[in-house]
Amino acid sequence: MSGFIATGSSAAEHTIENGAFWPEIDCLALRAAMRLDASVTAERLEAAAINAMIEANGELATYRQDREAEGHATLAAVPAEQIKGESQLLHLYRRAIYCRATAELVERYRNYDATNSGEQKATEESTNIDELRRDARHALRSILGISHTTVELL
Repeated sequence: MSGFIATGSSAAEHTIENGAFWPEIDCLALRAAMRLDASVTAERLEAAAINAMIEANGELATYRQDREAEGHATLAAVPAEQIKGESQLLHLYRRAIYCRATAELVERYRNYDATNSGEQKATEESTNIDELRRDARHALRSILGISHTTVELL
């Protein structure tokens, strides 16, 4: 009998604290929601999630200041519709983080295969990256109460 047991990464996935106002991000939930396999190490996942949090928090800084001035200590305390027993703002915030982190990871893990199938896969991944960034942008705009449509007159 073999003594080997496949356990995956040695680094335990955990939650990342996110200041007093924003919700913490659970790396295991991010991995499951975005269907990230074991080729993405826990350390790389955490780095991508932290970067996504920094970017989103920066974009939402004025929103946070306004909500805190209204007396809301956390995003969960801001009045909003509830979905699955939780503020829709929390769902939107996590979506923004998950999509941004995944876009960064997909970009870093591109297949370098130079064959036609490799080129096709790279094209598909580029589309996927754009879609992930769009979804993150839509989630942030929904939090801000801004339309998802940008119209420009020519």
